Amino acid sequence: MRRRRQMLALAAVVAAVAVLVWRIDQPTSRPHVPGVASTYAPRDASPVRETPVESRRRYTVSRAAVPILMYHVIAPPFATSPYPGLYVPPGEFAAQMRALAGAGFHAVRLDRVWAAWHGEATLPAKPVVLTFDNGYRTQETEALPVLRRLGWVGVENLQLTGLPPQQGGLSRRQVRALLEAGWELDTQGYNHADLNSLDAQQLHFQIADTRRTLRRRYHAPVRWFCYPSGHYDAAVIAAVRAAGFVGSTTVVPGWARRGDDPFRLPRLRVLGGTTPAQLLAQIADSRDAPPPPVTYPAG
Repeated sequence: MRRRRQMLALAAVVAAVAVLVWRIDQPTSRPHVPGVASTYAPRDASPVRETPVESRRRYTVSRAAVPILMYHVIAPPFATSPYPGLYVPPGEFAAQMRALAGAGFHAVRLDRVWAAWHGEATLPAKPVVLTFDNGYRTQETEALPVLRRLGWVGVENLQLTGLPPQQGGLSRRQVRALLEAGWELDTQGYNHADLNSLDAQQLHFQIADTRRTLRRRYHAPVRWFCYPSGHYDAAVIAAVRAAGFVGSTTVVPGWARRGDDPFRLPRLRVLGGTTPAQLLAQIADSRDAPPPPVTYPAG
């Protein structure tokens, strides 16, 4: 009898764990009906918890348009850099952040923007979102200290198989350090593939499976997708939506607005050699840019 009771108790524990794992793995959004716009907020997108930095600020705006900036490596380019424009030296980055602060901007997470657009949070008078792509180590070693001094947070768009630490990639410890500092964790998928060229099964692996792995590994919601190289089409958007993401960011310049398609939010790429004045002008000049196209690249 005693052994039977022990076996029943063990079975109950196993069943409870199975239910918990099943819940974690479920998509966080309702299924999309083709031709019907998505206006709901997924379950895990609301409410958005304030970081300690955010809780100290007195925000008042709820539906502001927001520029989303895009950074990559916070370091000088080396002689054989394949894309030297994606390297922003630390001093240059710090000067840009000081210029943004001096112009009245305050950096917030994309999650907070979404919550504010849906009446569940507020924003500073001039919000800006700072995104960092591909998971470079300097995003933690160089960008994090600069933003911490300003009381700001960033958004890490992490590839699941990014650069290994010995080649300049973020370690898991560094990703956790960003999260502990209040940063948001989002993703570009498994390995920066050209999503427009993949079939449905491959898209599911790149998008849904990657999100599930990151959520388990870092205990973060991972609500936003970032299209690798900005490439997307209707099939890619459908796969991102089906995976439970709130929306996606592109590489098409412009400001993000509440009425935009959340799966085609514009961003502004910041290249090396951009002075603080040029950055402020780039932000101002892009405010009235048209929304991103239905497919990128077109054709």
